[in-house]
Amino acid sequence: MKLLDSITIQTDQTKRIELHQGDLTALTPSEKFDLLIVSAFPNDYTPTPSSLIGALAGQGLWVETLAHDKDIDLRQNFSCWLSKEFRCPNPHIQFTRVLCFEPLVRGKPPEVVGDIFRALTPILAERPSIKTVAMPLVAAGDQGYTPAQMLTPLLDAAIHWLTIGLPLNCIRIVTFSKEQTEEAIKIFSEKKVQYSKLDSAFEAGGTEFDVFISYSRRNSDECSALERALRSAMPGIKIFVDRNDIDIGSAWQPEIFENIDKCKKVAVLLSPDYLASKVCKEEFNIAWIRGRETEKNVIFPIYLYSTKLPTYMIYKAFFDCREGDNHKIIEASQRLVSELIPGRIAQRPLSTE
Repeated sequence: MKLLDSITIQTDQTKRIELHQGDLTALTPSEKFDLLIVSAFPNDYTPTPSSLIGALAGQGLWVETLAHDKDIDLRQNFSCWLSKEFRCPNPHIQFTRVLCFEPLVRGKPPEVVGDIFRALTPILAERPSIKTVAMPLVAAGDQGYTPAQMLTPLLDAAIHWLTIGLPLNCIRIVTFSKEQTEEAIKIFSEKKVQYSKLDSAFEAGGTEFDVFISYSRRNSDECSALERALRSAMPGIKIFVDRNDIDIGSAWQPEIFENIDKCKKVAVLLSPDYLASKVCKEEFNIAWIRGRETEKNVIFPIYLYSTKLPTYMIYKAFFDCREGDNHKIIEASQRLVSELIPGRIAQRPLSTE
């Protein structure tokens, strides 16, 4: 592959977004990376001649075979699955895992990009050894979207997720055809100039709220119950509850980050509806990354209604309020206040079941 340009993201570490031209199935050892992101229609891994899956099959790596023995399966809530590590005998395959992104509904280009980054967070939480990823210019092949439609939201998302601490060292975006490459170089260069002019808009600006409540709109009654209980347990508490609809169509929602970053704790009301909401998953991912970066216990998980939770959502103890038990919600508010006010004794321990 040929490196065309790069953007350096400087946080506590130096991270990079790279634009390459080349063939992801014809790599050399010096071009090795950890994870290749491919896209497919649900349960359809047909190796068509013009697709990346087809090119991989031509090199002896069959995505359909990998799908029979997945490492992590998040198709229900995150439209993706992760393969187990493999060692392909073909020396042109210089990566050891595939992340297959296969949404049930194909949305507009920014939605596709946003869903990819929402899917990456739980994968990286469970497999922290993955540090470098590569992807083609998604949806710009068989699906017919232009580089302008796909690369702009992809770069916006990559820049901002790396800036807030997504645990990756490098994201490589790879074009294939000459036409794609010419347009991509121009877009990448313009985005690089824009990024160089940014100030520290994403640096923490201090907390303004005690609690951010992350909840599905379908659980509004339970959210209101928690809010009332918190105000009763701690008069004067500052709570951020976003009751406005957010257009999750874009690949990145800076207002979500800004609001979460102003709060000491993020109370998440976990339920089937929570997992079905892109906004909720965006909020959880940002809170998870923030907690990882600051090494603080940011997330206060409240298990509201029974559902199968992704592993990264249950790695911490949760407060069990199933099935929407109002008395337990009150107890949860008391425990949350005890974490905000050191020395206050909680009513009962957290559940770890």
